[in-house]
Amino acid sequence: MIMVLLNVYLALLFILVKLGIIRFNLFWKSSPAIVFVLLLVGLFIPMNWGAPQGPALVARHSVAIVPDVAGEVIDVPVQANQPLKAGDVLFRIDPVPFEAQVKAIEAQLQFQELRFEQTMQLQTRGVGRSLDVEQHRAEVGQLKAQLDAARWNLDKTVVRAPADGYVTNLALRKGARVASLPLAPVMAFIDTSETVVGVEIDQIDARYLAPGQPVELTFKMRPGTVQNGKVEGVLQAIATGQAQASGLAVAPKAIASAPFVVRVKLDDDAFARSLPAGSTGQAAIFTEEVKPTHLIRKVLLRQIAITNYVNPF
Repeated sequence: MIMVLLNVYLALLFILVKLGIIRFNLFWKSSPAIVFVLLLVGLFIPMNWGAPQGPALVARHSVAIVPDVAGEVIDVPVQANQPLKAGDVLFRIDPVPFEAQVKAIEAQLQFQELRFEQTMQLQTRGVGRSLDVEQHRAEVGQLKAQLDAARWNLDKTVVRAPADGYVTNLALRKGARVASLPLAPVMAFIDTSETVVGVEIDQIDARYLAPGQPVELTFKMRPGTVQNGKVEGVLQAIATGQAQASGLAVAPKAIASAPFVVRVKLDDDAFARSLPAGSTGQAAIFTEEVKPTHLIRKVLLRQIAITNYVNPF
């Protein structure tokens, strides 16, 4: 854009010289360099503060699916990358061992409840001990708790989608044996109920960023279009500034000014949901500072949107 403005000035200068309106002396010969410096210092450098621009990335939460019970898989009704609703069945584990456990505890509970009623009747007649009553009462309560746990395990033999989304890289098949180990997930579930758009802004340009500021974005997979949004927040930590518990002394490392990440929410929710995770683009954030530069940034962003038709990088 700075070259476009400079070329416009050169064309205007050429016309004025040809028409004899100005004399092409030393001042006018050096004026293009002066105009270039004025544009750079007075417009384009401040534009990075008032309307910073940076790469944008669409991300979604990934849930590692780990069953709560172990067993043999008897059914996998889902297909990879097919939309699912929260509560849809992902796979089923053989319920027979868990049903048997529920029935066994129910039988024990029925017997203990009968014994509890008998000891209560004996105590009422004055021939029973209160200690026996309390003992059977405790046994009944313990079996009820065990029955609740057994029913919970039986219910967990059907593994369901935790949210709206889809399963990706599906390799689980009928006959496989799964375990309830957190380090052994059997599926990767992509949650599409929320779309996260992050924008990287260089630290030198992030001084005026604040939640609620308007944002314009253009994405590679939707060339020629510009979407609107707002800043949800500026993340207050990045990995290079994170201190972790360790038994070692501080390990010096090269310090670099890594960009900050700004979280953005698109105004068009349907458009946001249509973007695959990993979609990239460019975004411009319009702060309350240096407002005259906002128009230049809007033009530059639309140029990028048009070049997205042919520019794969």
